[in-house]
Amino acid sequence: MLLRPRFLATGIGSMPFTDPDRAVEISLTRMSEAPFWPQLPKAGLNEQMEIQYSEGIPCITIDRPKSRIFFDTSGDCSEALAGFYEMYMKAMDPSEGDGDCSAMAISPEFSGGIYAMEKRLRAASGRLPFVKVQTTGPCSFALSIVDENKRAIYYNEAFRDVIAKALAMKCRWQIQKFRPFAERVICFVDEPILSAFGSSTYVSVKRGDVVAALHEIVEAIHREDALAGVHCCGNTEWSILTDAGADIINFDAFGYGETIAMYPDAVRKHLLGGGALAWGVVPTSVSIREQTVGMLVSLLERLIDHLASQGIDRQLIIDQSLLTPSCGTGSMEPADAEKVFAMTESLSRTMRDKYGFAGVSP
Repeated sequence: MLLRPRFLATGIGSMPFTDPDRAVEISLTRMSEAPFWPQLPKAGLNEQMEIQYSEGIPCITIDRPKSRIFFDTSGDCSEALAGFYEMYMKAMDPSEGDGDCSAMAISPEFSGGIYAMEKRLRAASGRLPFVKVQTTGPCSFALSIVDENKRAIYYNEAFRDVIAKALAMKCRWQIQKFRPFAERVICFVDEPILSAFGSSTYVSVKRGDVVAALHEIVEAIHREDALAGVHCCGNTEWSILTDAGADIINFDAFGYGETIAMYPDAVRKHLLGGGALAWGVVPTSVSIREQTVGMLVSLLERLIDHLASQGIDRQLIIDQSLLTPSCGTGSMEPADAEKVFAMTESLSRTMRDKYGFAGVSP
């Protein structure tokens, strides 16, 4: 990754607002070195977590009266799949692809935040150190959406492959859109469902398949010379993310901060290789009302010390740390969400002052 973030602050995608301009203003103000385009699930059905990334994926249907999405595989899907793969190879073939991923673009009807952010950045002068974009991860997407028989589409191998490839293209399209405005683009792959990996509900989900799906998207992000992060807002087998090649591992450090230390060998290798940890230490629940910056500094220091006690150099951890909220704020009260972003900004500034960090360079 060749980056020392040194408590750089950024955010997870969702915000609880309906006005894209308000959301973008908060992102640019509070996450000034690494703002993100905001997902606005309260703005309507199109901005829900999976639906927002569904455009262009074959055989997908949005049932608006029931506010749901599903794959209709009841008919002959061969022509639709063949057309998708032809389009995919035209853009993504390693030797002959033209890299144009606009066929998997997210339109203004499905994201007010992308286009409001683009407008603001285009009007501004200069380039930011970073801009962060994001996509729903292939496992969360495929395990959350069902077919016409209400079976998770993940278990249909043909469509599982299509989903991974479509999301990889959506990542590249976003990176291409925002590259003119930043020295580097960070692209997060949001995988909340991995917190249930290994449970009885998903006992048939194989580790190797999860790693392969994530790696395919990470590889696509790297082809655009962008940084790949994976976010999981719960406990999971964190070595899955390092094995997938993620540059940044983002986790709910407020609720599950000590779990990262259960994988010391994987984390040590990740950090020594230039990877980073994004500590989601600012809670995205009503707990934010009780927090102070001092409390969060103490928590973060304890978690860093605990990880260092597993034989990982403490200074290396500090140098390779980002700060984020523990998850998206889309379901929060707007006032609480604004406090989350203000607290994340203040925590970043406090930690940098404490350790003598002036900032970060891409």
